[in-house]
Amino acid sequence: MIIAKLAYKSLLNRRASVLLTLFTIAISVMLLLSIERVRIDAKSSFSNTISGTDLIVGARTGDIQLLLSSVFRIGHTNNGVSWKSYEYITSQRGVKWSIPISLGDSHKGQAVLGTTLDYFSHYRFAKKQNLTFNKGHPFAAINEVVLGSEVANKLGYKLNDSIVISHGMGNTSFHHHDDNPFKVVGILNPTGTPVDKTLHIPLAAIDLIHGGKASLEHEHEHEHDEHNDLVGHPKQITAFLMGFKSPLYTLQIRRNINQYKPEALLGIMPTVTLKELWEMLAIVEKILLLFSAVVVLVSLLGMLTTLLANLSQRRRELAILRSVGARPWHLFTLISIESLLTTLLGCLVGSVLYYLVIFSVGGYLQSHAGISVNITILSYYELSLIGVIMAAGFIIGLIPATRAYFYSLSDGMSIKA
Repeated sequence: MIIAKLAYKSLLNRRASVLLTLFTIAISVMLLLSIERVRIDAKSSFSNTISGTDLIVGARTGDIQLLLSSVFRIGHTNNGVSWKSYEYITSQRGVKWSIPISLGDSHKGQAVLGTTLDYFSHYRFAKKQNLTFNKGHPFAAINEVVLGSEVANKLGYKLNDSIVISHGMGNTSFHHHDDNPFKVVGILNPTGTPVDKTLHIPLAAIDLIHGGKASLEHEHEHEHDEHNDLVGHPKQITAFLMGFKSPLYTLQIRRNINQYKPEALLGIMPTVTLKELWEMLAIVEKILLLFSAVVVLVSLLGMLTTLLANLSQRRRELAILRSVGARPWHLFTLISIESLLTTLLGCLVGSVLYYLVIFSVGGYLQSHAGISVNITILSYYELSLIGVIMAAGFIIGLIPATRAYFYSLSDGMSIKA
């Protein structure tokens, strides 16, 4: 206890250099915990980009290619799914709901998705969260559009603005449908998923603007008052999402889809395919882990450098301690406790900074990167990381402590009998 109290007093006496070392360790701990939390939650959020969907069905292609094109709006499929096949498959026993989607158009580089009102009722993201509206409501007429949050913010759109859709994905538009403008009737809340970068229009509108039929305004004028047909009769769609009453139906219908005779179709389970896709990106995970380890190592080496530099300046202090009866192992223990206390305080401060950072950037990561960060008490894994840092700090402290042990004996600090 006396040595521990002496170590505490010694740290206070050298508070300038100690605070600098402590701050370095705290920053490294904060970065390590933050990176690990973001890495773990990014993996979870990535897997939850689409949630609650049992099957995604599209033209036969690769599993990952179908997932990227239908969910992440990356790339495209060469073929679609006939409407006849869609109606047949979704009429099977056990199907709880389905969402047809049609892609291929864009607006100023943002994807346009044709769908039905079921999209707003059944599409889920993150932990089975519903799509919610920041302003407005779902489309109720064939010439109306619902914007993702990023589209509205980036392009400065508000309710009742007029939008012209272009044929072609991304920034390459081959034809502008100027004769068929859409009116903004809804803006969704941020989800951190590709939904934020998407414009949603009725599936029937896709069919009309591509089929050379009457304009949207003309079609809207002739709609029956009691019923707005927002589905239409498309020849084909890009893909469709399905939910089932039981997992048994999922496996059965998936097998039937993959063996479907009228046309080559593919049914994928998004959770399984997302896991395969993440495994392909495992190198990113390893790089983050390496970066975390390097940050901690640099901070501990900085502490070692500070301790060794201070040791040469403490020769007089060590000599005084020896003169009042301290033994070499007392000096060894003193230096070891000082390094351990510095590491402990650095870990505590770093943990506090970690929570401040996560609390501050959690909303931004959710809305801009799609990463849902969980603010919870430190997990066993995170506590284990702190324990490893504590052990590493203690081991690092043994180097100057050992030097002090032998240095005091060979530098005339020992008291001759």
